[in-house]
Amino acid sequence: MFEMDLGQRQAVEPGTAPAGSGAVTATVRGGDGWPVPEAVLTVIDGTGTQVARVQGDAQGSVVAAGLKSGTYTAIVTAVGREPVARTTLVHDGTAATLGEVELRRAGGADLPAPGLWRIDPVHSSIQVTAKHLGISSIHGRFNEFAGEVRIGNPVESSAVDVQIVAASIDTANGMRDDHLRNPDFLDVERHPEITFRSTGLRPRGSDRWDLDGELTLCGLTRPVRLDTRFAGVGPDPWGGTRASATATTQLRREDFAMTFNQALQTGIAAIGTTLKVEIDIQAVRED
Repeated sequence: MFEMDLGQRQAVEPGTAPAGSGAVTATVRGGDGWPVPEAVLTVIDGTGTQVARVQGDAQGSVVAAGLKSGTYTAIVTAVGREPVARTTLVHDGTAATLGEVELRRAGGADLPAPGLWRIDPVHSSIQVTAKHLGISSIHGRFNEFAGEVRIGNPVESSAVDVQIVAASIDTANGMRDDHLRNPDFLDVERHPEITFRSTGLRPRGSDRWDLDGELTLCGLTRPVRLDTRFAGVGPDPWGGTRASATATTQLRREDFAMTFNQALQTGIAAIGTTLKVEIDIQAVRED
């Protein structure tokens, strides 16, 4: 039987293993995509015997090496998170990778209590990404916004209302930001505010939801759907209660009359026709 003390780590590249042995590797992430540091990988053989128990590193990588060929059950655990078990086949001289393993918070399915929750802009972000020259991306964010979430009972009756200052767009380049504020894009003098008002909320299973709403941008209102993931509820250091969620969607610029572009000699547009929106919010419960 192969035994490994908790905390021992081995440097094994994915797809490889020391000669004469196999391995199981995994990259452990939370529901928010961040690494789960020092997760534990336990490997059980076909007889139910534990043959390895290894602690991962701060980046969420974990490796159990020295395994014979065969079928194993791999169990990934971390403090405060729900365990995940997978079956994997190990071959001699190679590493069987579990890929990215998501560990959800224990009790993470608990939803915010009904009532009013105000978005905390200091600990929230609204980011927008556009393709540039067809080979890279330009990232921007809105620095000024406010909003509230009214959690209903049932939760499907909840409502979200957000206001964004259009002129607060920030791509870390003043000349580009000035262009984005002019009539070619956001036209902030005529349309100083971007708004989102929800029209429906439907569960997609586990901690994921479809949040439907109406987005008003450049004076035009269009329906949008946000792929939303609830991240949890907990106390903050100031005696309050906070809830966290992330959401993503894609917008077509032409739907909001932002059609400015430049064609390159290769025929590729300088600016992509779609925008990727990524939202990460904390909301504080109002007493």
